[in-house]
Amino acid sequence: MMSAITGVKINSQELLKIGERIWNLEKLFNLREGLTRKDDSLPARLLNEAFESGHSKGIKVNLEPLLDSYYELRGWDHEGYPLEKKLEELDLIKEGESIK
Repeated sequence: MMSAITGVKINSQELLKIGERIWNLEKLFNLREGLTRKDDSLPARLLNEAFESGHSKGIKVNLEPLLDSYYELRGWDHEGYPLEKKLEELDLIKEGESIK
């Protein structure tokens, strides 16, 4: 479908990389605008109230370890900044300089 729209042949791996590049550009923009780890959160209701039914009944979401895992999976540091290695991989070094 991308090929039909753009006229450029793109395989599935290239399409995934384009999506990852967009996601990281959005993150860099948000960091530049002052958004931090504390802004990567869920609504208070989801964090403060225990689940009322199902397998997770009585459990409250502890977001911090989930956020740590997510950041690691994305190739970001503990505060949510893309690591140099990730920026190089996505050819976003120049864009990453705007947040330092």
